[in-house]
Amino acid sequence: MPTVLQTPNKTFTREEVAKHNTEDSVWFIIDSVVYDVSEFLDAHPGGEAVLRQVAGQDATVAFYNLHRHEVLQKYNNLAIGTIAGEKQSIVTPEPGDLSQVPYAEPLWLRPQFRSPYFKDSHRRLQRAMREFTDKYMRPEALEREKDGKYVSQELVERMAKAGILHMRMGPGKHLHGVKLLDGAVDGKEFDYFHDMICCQEGVRPACRGFQDGNLAGMVIGLTCILNFCTNEALKKRVLDDVFSGRKKICLAITEAFAGSDVAGLRTTAVKTPDGKHYIVNGTKKWITNGVFCDYFVVGVRTGKGLSVLLIERGEGVETKQIKTSYSTTAGTAYITFDNVKVPAENLLGEENKGIYVILSNFNHERWTMCCASIAYSRIVVEECLKWAHQRLVFGKRLIDQPVIRLKLAKMIALVESHQAWLESITYQMCHMPYAEQAKHLGGPIALLKMSATRAAHEIADEAVQIWGGRALTQTGMGRVIENFNRTYKFDAILGGAEEVLGDLGVRQAMKFMPKSAKL
Repeated sequence: MPTVLQTPNKTFTREEVAKHNTEDSVWFIIDSVVYDVSEFLDAHPGGEAVLRQVAGQDATVAFYNLHRHEVLQKYNNLAIGTIAGEKQSIVTPEPGDLSQVPYAEPLWLRPQFRSPYFKDSHRRLQRAMREFTDKYMRPEALEREKDGKYVSQELVERMAKAGILHMRMGPGKHLHGVKLLDGAVDGKEFDYFHDMICCQEGVRPACRGFQDGNLAGMVIGLTCILNFCTNEALKKRVLDDVFSGRKKICLAITEAFAGSDVAGLRTTAVKTPDGKHYIVNGTKKWITNGVFCDYFVVGVRTGKGLSVLLIERGEGVETKQIKTSYSTTAGTAYITFDNVKVPAENLLGEENKGIYVILSNFNHERWTMCCASIAYSRIVVEECLKWAHQRLVFGKRLIDQPVIRLKLAKMIALVESHQAWLESITYQMCHMPYAEQAKHLGGPIALLKMSATRAAHEIADEAVQIWGGRALTQTGMGRVIENFNRTYKFDAILGGAEEVLGDLGVRQAMKFMPKSAKL
Protein backbone atom coordinates (compact mmCIF):
# COMPACT_ATOMS: atom_id res chain seq x y z
CA MET A 1 0.00 0.00 0.00
CA PRO A 2 1.13 3.61 -0.58
CA THR A 3 2.89 5.25 2.37
CA VAL A 4 3.65 8.78 3.49
CA LEU A 5 7.18 10.14 3.46
CA GLN A 6 9.11 8.96 6.52
CA THR A 7 10.34 11.91 8.60
CA PRO A 8 11.85 12.59 12.05
CA ASN A 9 9.31 12.68 14.91
CA LYS A 10 10.04 16.30 15.79
CA THR A 11 7.23 18.83 15.21
CA PHE A 12 7.21 22.57 14.56
CA THR A 13 4.67 25.37 14.27
CA ARG A 14 4.36 27.39 11.07
CA GLU A 15 5.46 30.43 13.05
CA GLU A 16 8.71 28.69 13.99
CA VAL A 17 9.40 27.80 10.35
CA ALA A 18 8.70 31.38 9.24
CA LYS A 19 11.65 32.62 11.33
CA HIS A 20 14.13 30.59 9.27
CA ASN A 21 14.38 32.89 6.28
CA THR A 22 17.79 34.37 6.99
CA GLU A 23 21.14 34.26 5.23
CA ASP A 24 22.32 31.36 7.38
CA SER A 25 19.07 29.45 7.90
CA VAL A 26 16.62 28.43 5.19
CA TRP A 27 13.64 26.25 6.06
CA PHE A 28 10.37 25.68 4.24
CA ILE A 29 7.33 23.41 4.24
CA ILE A 30 6.22 20.90 1.58
CA ASP A 31 3.05 18.92 2.27
CA SER A 32 3.31 19.47 6.06
CA VAL A 33 6.96 18.29 6.14
CA VAL A 34 9.63 20.77 7.26
CA TYR A 35 12.91 20.87 5.31
CA ASP A 36 16.17 22.52 6.37
CA VAL A 37 18.14 23.31 3.20
CA SER A 38 20.64 25.69 4.77
CA GLU A 39 23.59 23.41 3.93
CA PHE A 40 22.08 22.37 0.58
CA LEU A 41 21.83 25.80 -1.06
CA ASP A 42 25.03 25.53 -3.10
CA ALA A 43 24.22 21.96 -4.17
CA HIS A 44 20.68 22.66 -5.38
CA PRO A 45 20.55 21.91 -9.14
CA GLY A 46 18.33 24.93 -9.73
CA GLY A 47 20.52 27.34 -7.82
CA GLU A 48 20.15 28.73 -4.29
CA ALA A 49 17.97 31.68 -5.37
CA VAL A 50 15.04 29.34 -6.01
CA LEU A 51 15.19 28.01 -2.48
CA ARG A 52 15.63 31.42 -0.88
CA GLN A 53 12.48 32.62 -2.62
CA VAL A 54 10.41 30.28 -0.44
CA ALA A 55 12.43 30.53 2.78
CA GLY A 56 10.19 30.34 5.84
CA GLN A 57 7.12 29.68 3.69
CA ASP A 58 4.85 26.82 2.65
CA ALA A 59 6.44 25.84 -0.68
CA THR A 60 4.00 23.04 -1.55
CA VAL A 61 2.43 24.76 -4.57
CA ALA A 62 5.75 26.06 -5.88
CA PHE A 63 7.41 22.64 -5.48
CA TYR A 64 4.70 20.66 -7.24
CA ASN A 65 4.63 23.16 -10.07
CA LEU A 66 8.20 22.06 -10.84
CA HIS A 67 8.68 18.54 -9.42
CA ARG A 68 7.10 15.20 -8.69
CA HIS A 69 6.67 13.76 -5.21
CA GLU A 70 9.35 11.14 -5.94
CA VAL A 71 12.01 13.86 -5.82
CA LEU A 72 11.37 14.29 -2.10
CA GLN A 73 12.46 10.71 -1.49
CA LYS A 74 15.84 11.53 -2.98
CA TYR A 75 16.30 14.39 -0.54
CA ASN A 76 14.54 12.86 2.45
CA ASN A 77 17.66 13.48 4.55
CA LEU A 78 16.82 17.19 4.47
CA ALA A 79 13.49 16.63 6.27
CA ILE A 80 13.73 17.60 9.93
CA GLY A 81 10.14 17.09 11.09
CA THR A 82 6.50 17.95 10.45
CA ILE A 83 4.03 20.72 11.24
CA ALA A 84 2.21 20.00 14.49
CA GLY A 85 -1.37 18.81 14.05
CA GLU A 86 -1.08 18.37 10.27
CA LYS A 87 -0.89 15.22 8.12
CA GLN A 88 0.72 14.61 4.76
CA SER A 89 -1.81 14.54 1.93
CA ILE A 90 0.38 12.93 -0.73
CA VAL A 91 1.51 9.31 -0.46
CA THR A 92 4.45 7.44 -1.96
CA PRO A 93 3.66 4.26 -3.93
CA GLU A 94 5.39 1.08 -2.80
CA PRO A 95 6.90 -1.42 -5.29
CA GLY A 96 4.06 -3.37 -6.88
CA ASP A 97 1.31 -0.84 -6.09
CA LEU A 98 -1.33 0.00 -8.66
CA SER A 99 -1.62 3.63 -9.70
CA GLN A 100 -4.48 5.68 -8.24
CA VAL A 101 -4.59 7.94 -11.31
CA PRO A 102 -7.73 7.45 -13.44
CA TYR A 103 -7.03 5.42 -16.63
CA ALA A 104 -3.46 4.70 -15.50
CA GLU A 105 -4.38 1.00 -15.31
CA PRO A 106 -6.39 -1.09 -17.80
CA LEU A 107 -10.04 -1.72 -16.90
CA TRP A 108 -9.46 -5.24 -15.61
CA LEU A 109 -7.13 -3.91 -12.89
CA ARG A 110 -9.56 -1.30 -11.59
CA PRO A 111 -11.59 -2.55 -8.61
CA GLN A 112 -14.92 -1.21 -9.85
CA PHE A 113 -14.76 -3.08 -13.18
CA ARG A 114 -14.95 -6.74 -14.24
CA SER A 115 -13.48 -8.72 -17.14
CA PRO A 116 -14.27 -12.21 -18.51
CA TYR A 117 -10.64 -12.74 -19.54
CA PHE A 118 -8.67 -12.57 -16.30
CA LYS A 119 -8.45 -15.07 -13.43
CA ASP A 120 -6.72 -15.05 -10.06
CA SER A 121 -3.49 -16.34 -11.62
CA HIS A 122 -3.41 -13.32 -13.93
CA ARG A 123 -3.79 -10.96 -10.99
CA ARG A 124 -1.11 -12.75 -8.98
CA LEU A 125 1.27 -12.60 -11.91
CA GLN A 126 0.54 -8.92 -12.53
CA ARG A 127 1.32 -8.06 -8.92
CA ALA A 128 4.51 -10.14 -8.94
CA MET A 129 5.69 -8.67 -12.26
CA ARG A 130 4.92 -5.10 -11.16
CA GLU A 131 6.91 -5.62 -7.97
CA PHE A 132 9.84 -7.22 -9.82
CA THR A 133 9.86 -4.42 -12.39
CA ASP A 134 9.71 -1.68 -9.76
CA LYS A 135 12.48 -3.22 -7.65
CA TYR A 136 14.93 -4.49 -10.25
CA MET A 137 14.15 -3.39 -13.81
CA ARG A 138 13.33 0.27 -13.29
CA PRO A 139 16.56 1.25 -11.45
CA GLU A 140 18.74 -0.46 -14.05
CA ALA A 141 16.67 0.86 -16.95
CA LEU A 142 17.19 4.45 -15.82
CA GLU A 143 20.94 3.91 -15.48
CA ARG A 144 21.28 2.14 -18.84
CA GLU A 145 19.27 4.85 -20.54
CA LYS A 146 21.86 7.35 -19.28
CA ASP A 147 25.07 5.44 -19.95
CA GLY A 148 24.03 3.39 -22.99
CA LYS A 149 25.56 0.20 -21.61
CA TYR A 150 23.99 -3.20 -22.24
CA VAL A 151 21.68 -4.95 -19.81
CA SER A 152 23.70 -6.30 -16.89
CA GLN A 153 24.38 -9.99 -16.51
CA GLU A 154 23.17 -9.67 -12.93
CA LEU A 155 19.68 -8.62 -14.08
CA VAL A 156 19.61 -11.25 -16.82
CA GLU A 157 20.42 -13.98 -14.29
CA ARG A 158 17.86 -12.60 -11.85
CA MET A 159 15.18 -12.74 -14.56
CA ALA A 160 16.29 -16.25 -15.53
CA LYS A 161 16.04 -17.45 -11.93
CA ALA A 162 12.57 -15.92 -11.61
CA GLY A 163 11.39 -17.65 -14.79
CA ILE A 164 10.78 -14.36 -16.58
CA LEU A 165 12.88 -15.34 -19.59
CA HIS A 166 10.75 -18.47 -19.98
CA MET A 167 7.50 -16.51 -19.66
CA ARG A 168 8.48 -13.97 -22.30
CA MET A 169 8.36 -16.70 -24.93
CA GLY A 170 4.64 -17.20 -24.41
CA PRO A 171 2.71 -20.37 -23.51
CA GLY A 172 4.26 -23.78 -24.15
CA LYS A 173 5.95 -26.85 -22.76
CA HIS A 174 9.10 -24.85 -22.06
CA LEU A 175 7.22 -23.45 -19.03
CA HIS A 176 6.25 -26.79 -17.55
CA GLY A 177 8.04 -27.50 -14.30
CA VAL A 178 9.60 -24.02 -14.13
CA LYS A 179 9.03 -21.97 -10.98
CA LEU A 180 7.58 -18.69 -12.20
CA LEU A 181 8.02 -15.69 -9.89
CA ASP A 182 7.87 -17.81 -6.73
CA GLY A 183 4.79 -19.67 -7.92
CA ALA A 184 2.66 -16.71 -9.04
CA VAL A 185 1.41 -18.87 -11.92
CA ASP A 186 1.76 -22.53 -12.92
CA GLY A 187 3.53 -23.01 -16.24
CA LYS A 188 0.83 -25.42 -17.44
CA GLU A 189 -1.91 -22.77 -17.07
CA PHE A 190 0.18 -19.94 -18.54
CA ASP A 191 -1.74 -18.42 -21.48
CA TYR A 192 -1.40 -15.41 -23.76
CA PHE A 193 -3.03 -13.13 -21.18
CA HIS A 194 -0.20 -14.03 -18.79
CA ASP A 195 2.16 -13.30 -21.69
CA MET A 196 0.50 -9.93 -22.25
CA ILE A 197 0.88 -9.07 -18.56
CA CYS A 198 4.62 -9.83 -18.62
CA CYS A 199 5.06 -7.67 -21.69
CA GLN A 200 3.02 -4.69 -20.49
CA GLU A 201 4.47 -4.67 -16.98
CA GLY A 202 8.00 -4.80 -18.40
CA VAL A 203 7.39 -1.53 -20.25
CA ARG A 204 6.74 0.44 -17.07
CA PRO A 205 10.30 1.85 -16.63
CA ALA A 206 9.50 3.95 -19.74
CA CYS A 207 12.97 3.57 -21.24
CA ARG A 208 12.50 2.54 -24.86
CA GLY A 209 16.14 1.68 -25.57
CA PHE A 210 16.37 -0.49 -22.48
CA GLN A 211 13.02 -2.05 -23.34
CA ASP A 212 14.52 -3.53 -26.51
CA GLY A 213 17.95 -3.98 -24.99
CA ASN A 214 16.43 -6.17 -22.29
CA LEU A 215 16.61 -9.22 -24.56
CA ALA A 216 13.91 -8.31 -27.07
CA GLY A 217 16.02 -10.27 -29.56
CA MET A 218 15.32 -13.39 -27.54
CA VAL A 219 11.56 -12.84 -27.69
CA ILE A 220 11.55 -12.70 -31.49
CA GLY A 221 14.44 -15.10 -32.14
CA LEU A 222 14.09 -18.00 -29.73
CA THR A 223 10.53 -18.64 -30.98
CA CYS A 224 12.03 -20.10 -34.15
CA ILE A 225 14.08 -22.56 -32.10
CA LEU A 226 11.07 -23.61 -30.03
CA ASN A 227 8.83 -24.20 -33.04
CA PHE A 228 11.08 -25.16 -35.93
CA CYS A 229 14.31 -26.74 -34.65
CA THR A 230 14.10 -30.48 -35.43
CA ASN A 231 17.56 -31.30 -34.04
CA GLU A 232 16.63 -32.10 -30.44
CA ALA A 233 20.22 -32.01 -29.12
CA LEU A 234 20.83 -28.59 -30.66
CA LYS A 235 17.44 -27.34 -29.47
CA LYS A 236 18.11 -28.41 -25.90
CA ARG A 237 21.57 -26.82 -25.85
CA VAL A 238 20.34 -23.49 -27.16
CA LEU A 239 17.31 -23.38 -24.88
CA ASP A 240 19.42 -24.23 -21.83
CA ASP A 241 21.97 -21.56 -22.75
CA VAL A 242 19.40 -18.82 -23.34
CA PHE A 243 16.91 -19.57 -20.56
CA SER A 244 19.75 -19.70 -18.04
CA GLY A 245 21.00 -16.31 -19.23
CA ARG A 246 24.45 -17.71 -20.11
CA LYS A 247 24.05 -16.81 -23.78
CA LYS A 248 21.89 -14.46 -25.79
CA ILE A 249 20.07 -14.81 -29.10
CA CYS A 250 18.58 -12.48 -31.71
CA LEU A 251 16.63 -12.55 -34.97
CA ALA A 252 18.60 -11.43 -38.03
CA ILE A 253 16.25 -11.00 -41.00
CA THR A 254 16.42 -7.33 -42.04
CA GLU A 255 18.99 -6.15 -44.57
CA ALA A 256 19.84 -2.83 -46.17
CA PHE A 257 17.96 -3.96 -49.29
CA ALA A 258 15.20 -5.89 -47.51
CA GLY A 259 13.27 -4.53 -44.55
CA SER A 260 9.55 -5.28 -44.65
CA ASP A 261 10.24 -6.84 -48.06
CA VAL A 262 11.45 -10.15 -46.64
CA ALA A 263 11.45 -11.79 -50.07
CA GLY A 264 14.22 -9.41 -51.12
CA LEU A 265 16.88 -10.96 -48.86
CA ARG A 266 20.36 -11.14 -50.43
CA THR A 267 22.33 -13.06 -47.79
CA THR A 268 23.17 -16.44 -49.32
CA ALA A 269 23.72 -19.92 -47.91
CA VAL A 270 25.34 -22.41 -50.31
CA LYS A 271 25.65 -26.07 -49.39
CA THR A 272 29.05 -27.70 -49.47
CA PRO A 273 29.52 -30.61 -51.92
CA ASP A 274 29.16 -33.17 -49.12
CA GLY A 275 25.88 -31.54 -48.01
CA LYS A 276 27.02 -31.28 -44.38
CA HIS A 277 27.39 -27.51 -44.17
CA TYR A 278 26.17 -24.20 -45.55
CA ILE A 279 28.57 -21.38 -46.42
CA VAL A 280 26.87 -18.10 -45.52
CA ASN A 281 27.76 -14.71 -46.98
CA GLY A 282 25.96 -11.40 -46.63
CA THR A 283 24.97 -8.66 -44.23
CA LYS A 284 22.15 -7.84 -41.85
CA LYS A 285 21.21 -4.39 -40.60
CA TRP A 286 19.26 -2.90 -37.67
CA ILE A 287 19.41 -6.17 -35.74
CA THR A 288 18.18 -5.67 -32.17
CA ASN A 289 20.66 -7.03 -29.56
CA GLY A 290 22.96 -8.19 -32.35
CA VAL A 291 26.04 -6.54 -30.86
CA PHE A 292 26.08 -8.71 -27.75
CA CYS A 293 24.43 -11.94 -28.95
CA ASP A 294 25.93 -15.42 -29.18
CA TYR A 295 23.27 -16.97 -31.43
CA PHE A 296 21.72 -15.51 -34.60
CA VAL A 297 18.53 -16.78 -36.25
CA VAL A 298 19.28 -15.76 -39.82
CA GLY A 299 17.16 -15.50 -42.94
CA VAL A 300 19.16 -16.64 -46.00
CA ARG A 301 18.63 -17.32 -49.68
CA THR A 302 19.24 -20.96 -50.60
CA GLY A 303 18.86 -20.89 -54.36
CA LYS A 304 15.24 -21.87 -54.89
CA GLY A 305 13.86 -19.94 -51.96
CA LEU A 306 14.42 -18.62 -48.45
CA SER A 307 15.66 -20.66 -45.52
CA VAL A 308 16.37 -19.93 -41.86
CA LEU A 309 19.60 -20.99 -40.14
CA LEU A 310 20.86 -20.85 -36.59
CA ILE A 311 24.35 -19.34 -36.70
CA GLU A 312 26.65 -19.17 -33.68
CA ARG A 313 29.08 -16.32 -33.15
CA GLY A 314 32.49 -17.40 -34.38
CA GLU A 315 34.90 -17.09 -37.28
CA GLY A 316 33.50 -14.93 -40.07
CA VAL A 317 30.77 -13.32 -37.94
CA GLU A 318 31.33 -9.63 -37.24
CA THR A 319 28.97 -7.21 -35.48
CA LYS A 320 29.10 -3.42 -35.30
CA GLN A 321 27.02 -1.00 -33.25
CA ILE A 322 24.47 1.15 -35.06
CA LYS A 323 23.46 4.34 -33.26
CA THR A 324 19.74 5.01 -33.55
CA SER A 325 17.24 7.44 -32.04
CA TYR A 326 17.06 5.42 -28.87
CA SER A 327 19.72 4.28 -26.41
CA THR A 328 22.66 2.13 -27.50
CA THR A 329 21.48 -0.18 -24.70
CA ALA A 330 19.38 -1.87 -27.41
CA GLY A 331 22.57 -3.19 -29.00
CA THR A 332 21.34 -2.48 -32.54
CA ALA A 333 23.82 -4.07 -34.93
CA TYR A 334 25.15 -4.30 -38.45
CA ILE A 335 26.22 -7.91 -38.97
CA THR A 336 28.57 -9.30 -41.58
CA PHE A 337 28.73 -13.00 -42.45
CA ASP A 338 31.94 -13.73 -44.35
CA ASN A 339 32.20 -17.35 -45.52
CA VAL A 340 30.66 -18.60 -42.29
CA LYS A 341 30.54 -22.39 -42.11
CA VAL A 342 27.24 -23.54 -40.61
CA PRO A 343 26.27 -27.20 -39.95
CA ALA A 344 23.36 -28.30 -42.15
CA GLU A 345 21.60 -29.56 -39.03
CA ASN A 346 21.22 -25.91 -37.96
CA LEU A 347 18.45 -25.50 -40.53
CA LEU A 348 15.19 -24.35 -38.93
CA GLY A 349 12.15 -25.71 -40.69
CA GLU A 350 12.53 -26.93 -44.27
CA GLU A 351 15.05 -25.75 -46.84
CA ASN A 352 13.63 -23.19 -49.26
CA LYS A 353 10.50 -22.91 -47.11
CA GLY A 354 11.92 -20.52 -44.56
CA ILE A 355 9.34 -17.91 -45.50
CA TYR A 356 6.83 -19.90 -43.43
CA VAL A 357 9.20 -19.83 -40.44
CA ILE A 358 9.64 -16.09 -40.81
CA LEU A 359 5.98 -15.25 -41.35
CA SER A 360 4.66 -17.46 -38.54
CA ASN A 361 7.19 -15.86 -36.20
CA PHE A 362 5.94 -12.38 -37.09
CA ASN A 363 2.55 -12.87 -35.41
CA HIS A 364 3.88 -13.18 -31.86
CA GLU A 365 6.50 -10.50 -32.50
CA ARG A 366 3.93 -8.01 -33.75
CA TRP A 367 1.51 -8.90 -30.98
CA THR A 368 4.17 -8.24 -28.30
CA MET A 369 4.91 -4.92 -29.96
CA CYS A 370 1.21 -4.04 -29.74
CA CYS A 371 1.24 -4.95 -26.03
CA ALA A 372 4.24 -2.72 -25.43
CA SER A 373 3.15 0.25 -27.55
CA ILE A 374 -0.29 0.37 -25.94
CA ALA A 375 1.18 0.02 -22.45
CA TYR A 376 3.69 2.82 -23.04
CA SER A 377 0.91 5.01 -24.47
CA ARG A 378 -1.03 4.45 -21.25
CA ILE A 379 1.99 5.51 -19.17
CA VAL A 380 2.11 8.73 -21.18
CA VAL A 381 -1.59 9.33 -20.48
CA GLU A 382 -0.93 8.84 -16.76
CA GLU A 383 1.96 11.31 -16.85
CA CYS A 384 -0.21 13.87 -18.65
CA LEU A 385 -3.07 13.47 -16.17
CA LYS A 386 -0.68 14.00 -13.26
CA TRP A 387 0.90 17.02 -14.91
CA ALA A 388 -2.44 18.57 -15.84
CA HIS A 389 -3.49 18.50 -12.17
CA GLN A 390 -0.12 19.78 -11.00
CA ARG A 391 0.86 22.52 -13.43
CA LEU A 392 -0.39 26.08 -12.87
CA VAL A 393 -0.56 28.33 -15.94
CA PHE A 394 -2.23 31.76 -16.14
CA GLY A 395 -3.52 31.24 -12.61
CA LYS A 396 -5.23 27.93 -13.38
CA ARG A 397 -4.32 24.27 -13.36
CA LEU A 398 -3.98 22.82 -16.84
CA ILE A 399 -6.84 20.42 -16.11
CA ASP A 400 -9.14 23.45 -15.69
CA GLN A 401 -8.57 24.39 -19.34
CA PRO A 402 -11.17 22.82 -21.73
CA VAL A 403 -8.62 22.48 -24.52
CA ILE A 404 -6.39 20.34 -22.28
CA ARG A 405 -9.31 18.14 -21.21
CA LEU A 406 -10.15 17.56 -24.86
CA LYS A 407 -6.59 16.44 -25.57
CA LEU A 408 -6.70 14.08 -22.60
CA ALA A 409 -10.07 12.70 -23.72
CA LYS A 410 -8.64 11.87 -27.13
CA MET A 411 -5.59 10.17 -25.63
CA ILE A 412 -7.64 8.14 -23.14
CA ALA A 413 -10.05 6.99 -25.84
CA LEU A 414 -7.19 5.82 -28.05
CA VAL A 415 -5.53 3.83 -25.27
CA GLU A 416 -8.72 2.23 -23.94
CA SER A 417 -10.00 1.21 -27.38
CA HIS A 418 -6.69 -0.35 -28.42
CA GLN A 419 -6.33 -2.21 -25.12
CA ALA A 420 -9.82 -3.66 -25.65
CA TRP A 421 -8.91 -4.70 -29.20
CA LEU A 422 -5.68 -6.24 -27.94
CA GLU A 423 -7.52 -8.26 -25.30
CA SER A 424 -10.03 -9.49 -27.88
CA ILE A 425 -7.26 -10.75 -30.17
CA THR A 426 -5.42 -12.24 -27.19
CA TYR A 427 -8.55 -14.24 -26.36
CA GLN A 428 -8.55 -15.65 -29.90
CA MET A 429 -4.87 -16.58 -29.52
CA CYS A 430 -5.71 -18.51 -26.34
CA HIS A 431 -8.19 -20.63 -28.30
CA MET A 432 -6.26 -21.25 -31.52
CA PRO A 433 -3.37 -23.64 -32.19
CA TYR A 434 -0.19 -22.03 -33.45
CA ALA A 435 -0.93 -22.97 -37.09
CA GLU A 436 -4.43 -21.53 -36.91
CA GLN A 437 -3.10 -18.29 -35.47
CA ALA A 438 -0.83 -17.92 -38.49
CA LYS A 439 -3.78 -18.47 -40.81
CA HIS A 440 -6.48 -16.38 -39.16
CA LEU A 441 -4.75 -13.78 -36.97
CA GLY A 442 -1.97 -12.49 -39.20
CA GLY A 443 -4.26 -9.85 -40.68
CA PRO A 444 -5.99 -8.73 -37.45
CA ILE A 445 -2.69 -8.49 -35.57
CA ALA A 446 -1.19 -6.52 -38.46
CA LEU A 447 -4.11 -4.08 -38.41
CA LEU A 448 -3.91 -3.74 -34.63
CA LYS A 449 -0.20 -2.94 -34.80
CA MET A 450 -0.76 -0.40 -37.57
CA SER A 451 -3.56 1.28 -35.63
CA ALA A 452 -1.76 1.15 -32.27
CA THR A 453 1.31 2.91 -33.65
CA ARG A 454 -0.88 5.51 -35.37
CA ALA A 455 -2.51 6.06 -31.98
CA ALA A 456 0.95 6.40 -30.40
CA HIS A 457 1.71 9.11 -32.95
CA GLU A 458 -1.37 11.08 -31.89
CA ILE A 459 -0.71 10.52 -28.20
CA ALA A 460 2.92 11.62 -28.50
CA ASP A 461 1.89 14.78 -30.33
CA GLU A 462 -0.77 15.75 -27.78
CA ALA A 463 1.52 14.93 -24.85
CA VAL A 464 4.25 17.24 -26.14
CA GLN A 465 1.75 20.10 -26.47
CA ILE A 466 0.51 19.50 -22.92
CA TRP A 467 4.01 19.41 -21.45
CA GLY A 468 5.59 22.15 -23.54
CA GLY A 469 9.34 22.59 -23.15
CA ARG A 470 9.62 19.84 -20.57
CA ALA A 471 8.57 17.33 -23.24
CA LEU A 472 11.82 18.06 -25.05
CA THR A 473 14.05 17.48 -22.03
CA GLN A 474 15.63 14.11 -21.26
CA THR A 475 15.77 14.76 -17.52
CA GLY A 476 13.23 15.84 -14.93
CA MET A 477 9.47 15.32 -15.02
CA GLY A 478 9.22 15.42 -18.80
CA ARG A 479 11.65 12.51 -19.28
CA VAL A 480 8.93 9.96 -20.06
CA ILE A 481 7.27 12.22 -22.63
CA GLU A 482 10.57 13.03 -24.33
CA ASN A 483 11.54 9.36 -24.47
CA PHE A 484 8.18 8.32 -25.91
CA ASN A 485 8.07 11.14 -28.47
CA ARG A 486 11.61 10.28 -29.63
CA THR A 487 11.15 6.53 -29.85
CA TYR A 488 7.49 5.61 -30.53
CA LYS A 489 8.32 5.38 -34.24
CA PHE A 490 10.38 2.24 -33.65
CA ASP A 491 7.14 0.28 -33.27
CA ALA A 492 5.79 1.86 -36.45
CA ILE A 493 8.73 0.45 -38.43
CA LEU A 494 10.11 -2.65 -36.71
CA GLY A 495 8.29 -5.92 -37.35
CA GLY A 496 6.67 -4.49 -40.48
CA ALA A 497 5.98 -0.88 -41.42
CA GLU A 498 2.48 0.53 -40.90
CA GLU A 499 1.68 0.68 -44.61
CA VAL A 500 2.82 -2.90 -45.23
CA LEU A 501 0.81 -4.22 -42.30
CA GLY A 502 -2.31 -2.29 -43.28
CA ASP A 503 -2.11 -3.79 -46.76
CA LEU A 504 -1.52 -7.27 -45.28
CA GLY A 505 -4.62 -6.97 -43.10
CA VAL A 506 -6.87 -6.04 -46.01
CA ARG A 507 -5.36 -8.62 -48.38
CA GLN A 508 -5.88 -11.41 -45.86
CA ALA A 509 -9.49 -10.34 -45.34
CA MET A 510 -10.11 -10.38 -49.11
CA LYS A 511 -8.41 -13.77 -49.46
CA PHE A 512 -10.97 -15.44 -47.21
CA MET A 513 -13.96 -13.43 -48.43
CA PRO A 514 -16.57 -15.90 -49.79
CA LYS A 515 -17.47 -15.50 -53.46
CA SER A 516 -21.10 -15.32 -52.47
CA ALA A 517 -20.37 -12.15 -50.49
CA LYS A 518 -19.16 -10.29 -53.55
CA LEU A 519 -21.45 -8.06 -55.59
